Amino acid sequence: MIEGNLTLKKGNFELQSGAFSFPAQGVSVLFGRSGSGKSTLLRAMAGLDADTRGTLRFKGETWQNQAWRLPATQRHIGFVFQEAALFPHLNVRGNLDFACQRAPAAPADALTKIAARVGISPLLDQAVSTLSGGERQRVAIARALLSQPRLLCMDEPLSALDWRAKTELLALIDALAQESGLPVLYITHAPLEVERLASRVIFMADGRIERIEALHDALARPDSPLFDEEGPVSVLQGSLLGTDEHGLASFGNTTLRLRLSLAPGARPSASRLRVLARDVSLATVQPQGLSILNQLPITIAAIHPGATGRATVVCQLADGQALLAEITRYSCHMLGLTSGMQAFALIKSVALMD
Repeated sequence: MIEGNLTLKKGNFELQSGAFSFPAQGVSVLFGRSGSGKSTLLRAMAGLDADTRGTLRFKGETWQNQAWRLPATQRHIGFVFQEAALFPHLNVRGNLDFACQRAPAAPADALTKIAARVGISPLLDQAVSTLSGGERQRVAIARALLSQPRLLCMDEPLSALDWRAKTELLALIDALAQESGLPVLYITHAPLEVERLASRVIFMADGRIERIEALHDALARPDSPLFDEEGPVSVLQGSLLGTDEHGLASFGNTTLRLRLSLAPGARPSASRLRVLARDVSLATVQPQGLSILNQLPITIAAIHPGATGRATVVCQLADGQALLAEITRYSCHMLGLTSGMQAFALIKSVALMD
């Protein structure tokens, strides 16, 4: 577990986290608006600010209490900053060598293997000034991993990148987190990054931790801050299955099967599927003769009235996962929808989070 209660005053801003505790595994995303205290909390946990007060324990080991604090260098944390923070006087290999020197127990071939894994092998002898934003962040990630950290911290590593670089690095970060088994603390204010990466969400506002929720719980609340940009969203867990003679792919398990249109030969490895609630319709009987192929039996778990005559319907799929549908209150009334009722969810479009 990671547990503590930290305070830190910086100018007119004061961090008062309140008591917190969450598992030291998977990706824990710190989410909130700019100025909510995400970066301040991350720096406090990493030991980067000597003015931090309070308590902090990592996997049973005390990192800070009221009388003592473990130096940042002894916490063995890998840090990836928003601007990569590479050494400009060193080339790519030199930046990675620096990390290897801080981890003398690293295998001799660690640099070569990590460089290949993050896709920077051809860049090793380049000056960092010649790299694109995405390439710089790949080098920063490789450097952090080569330091053999016990905890990986990432402070908005994608915010300065274009959409293509963001998409590629999101997939890389997700894969590396799963492969390495390292606990990751990840800062963002982009809901899509939360939905793609998070095991749990640490919601922050005004220098405090408001709540800590598993991702599926955070997405099950119609008032979730994650919905401020695009409205309610569902993230379904599954696996990509084979394509049929029409080029349609199946996603899911024995009780959840969705048909996905993919480019010929595409084989994304995504295990999460993103569905906007506004792209889900409901029917009390299974319709026939429709072009919408994704028709799933559901049980209505709850109905939450929303603004402007809308309602969010929480649907339970056969495998227990929650699917949200956003429809009008008038439709709810005309269909006679109630909790516990059996119905069908018609999903118009989906997005693989690959």
